[in-house]
Amino acid sequence: MNKSFISLCSLIILLISCKSEKKTTPVKEDTILEKVAKAHGYNEWNSIKEIRFTFNVDRDTTHFERSWVWDTKSQEVQGISNGDTIIYNRKAVDSLATRADAAFINDKYWLLAPINILWDQNNLSYTFEETALAPISNDSLPKLTVVYGNDGGYTPGDAYDFYLGDDNQIKEWVFRKGNSPEPSSVTTWEGYESINGLNISTMHKNKEGNFSLYFTNVEILK
Repeated sequence: MNKSFISLCSLIILLISCKSEKKTTPVKEDTILEKVAKAHGYNEWNSIKEIRFTFNVDRDTTHFERSWVWDTKSQEVQGISNGDTIIYNRKAVDSLATRADAAFINDKYWLLAPINILWDQNNLSYTFEETALAPISNDSLPKLTVVYGNDGGYTPGDAYDFYLGDDNQIKEWVFRKGNSPEPSSVTTWEGYESINGLNISTMHKNKEGNFSLYFTNVEILK
């Protein structure tokens, strides 16, 4: 047999053997924080330039509201409440803007909590249960518990229990101040609207029906 033919066959066998032994890199599975954030539009975040919204609270017969315009790139914030307007930059919050910034962080967290927890992942710990009893609907739902660290932020050490749907969107949540075992507030997450790629829950209600926190005039600008 021709030696060059034998050499060619050997080369072909070697190439086939090398190809069959090639290892594939396993695909990294998203963490539960990533799944929840993406279910609410996290993948669109880098294209978003500005968010405008009005934060409303109805408690019994009283109504409160304040409006915000947030430039997500420059971090300039404009707040309007009771006819007063404040403009400041989150990169340099001075003593005059601290109170307004605390209010903004609170309102923004209600608006974007499922994305915020991914941003904050280095300052929190979390646990996940496949099924737990949701406090308002009494449905058995997946439960994500997030506990913030004791350093930094306006409310260090706070905890949140997120009850999730099959799509990883939040259905109910419990806020526990200072990681207290007793809830500070319990509300629904409903009235979802898809706005320029973000999935926003526009309505939150308590079980008793005498409290609602909701968003109006929501604009997501790219």
